[in-house]
Amino acid sequence: MKLPRLLVFSVFMLSLVKILGAQDSLLINKKHWLTPSDTLHKPRLHLLIGGTVVGYTGVFYGLNELWYKGYPRSSFRWINDGGEWLQLDKAGHMITPYQTSRLYAGALRWAGVEHRKAALYAGVAMFMASNTIEIFDGFSAHWGASAWDIAANFAGAGLMTAQELLWQEQRISLKLSLTFVNYPSGPLHDRARQLYGASVIQRAIKDYNSINVWVSFNPASFGLNMGKLPWLNFAAGYSIDNVFGGYSNIWTDKNGQMQDFSHLQRTRQFYFSPDIDFTRIPTNSPGLKTLFEVLNIFKLPAPALELNTRGEVNWHWLR
Repeated sequence: MKLPRLLVFSVFMLSLVKILGAQDSLLINKKHWLTPSDTLHKPRLHLLIGGTVVGYTGVFYGLNELWYKGYPRSSFRWINDGGEWLQLDKAGHMITPYQTSRLYAGALRWAGVEHRKAALYAGVAMFMASNTIEIFDGFSAHWGASAWDIAANFAGAGLMTAQELLWQEQRISLKLSLTFVNYPSGPLHDRARQLYGASVIQRAIKDYNSINVWVSFNPASFGLNMGKLPWLNFAAGYSIDNVFGGYSNIWTDKNGQMQDFSHLQRTRQFYFSPDIDFTRIPTNSPGLKTLFEVLNIFKLPAPALELNTRGEVNWHWLR
């Protein structure tokens, strides 16, 4: 499963601006260090570029040591994994470059890079960084490079860049939320631990049955009169259920016994729910603005209507 490796890079990008900002506080004291520069601020830009190079090298060196070193290498090869995990992993491949490029564009603007250039540079950089994983995978006998993953990476980074070039804002956001599944004891519990891990952190980045992906729209930005609620969004979500393998619910357990849970219907779930665009909440605090930018990675827990491929219509008080 490739999504966790992308999220490792995402975590690095989320912390980069704050780390560099703390360094920058030693360089200027005229404005709050989180306030974007009106003109190109070379010390900030040099710190950002240097930190990015060092971080990129360190992250992917670590990924190679943690994920790939123990597996045999091969000549570069491609695989067709477009049907795996009911495509939830491809949605994850869109969210990661979308969110990292959005935050990195903000970091470039913080360093005084002009708005359009920041959007282009960030989109290209995060698209290429995400695709580094496909190079590692392509030379691994255990995985293989995926054109579907590359297409999803491009779609995510492209969505961010296109909106900044067209509107200079994000009117449509890709977001994430988590609803952890309680797996029953026995073979299903063991299989879930094998695939998705046991800790909260592992499951937060690997448990496809617990991950919800969202497309969140801001009506006010499209000209709809939302009164005093310009930050109110409407979101369409997607998740999956009863998925215990890439293509089927049949596997061989650690004791060599065949486990067949084909009777559990692998299900697609679609949601409709209100949301908040945190970045549109009015504030003059640079710290709160930065916090809101990070919070906008996640969809606000709220009531949601569910339609699924089992033919059910369900209501959730929080999703």
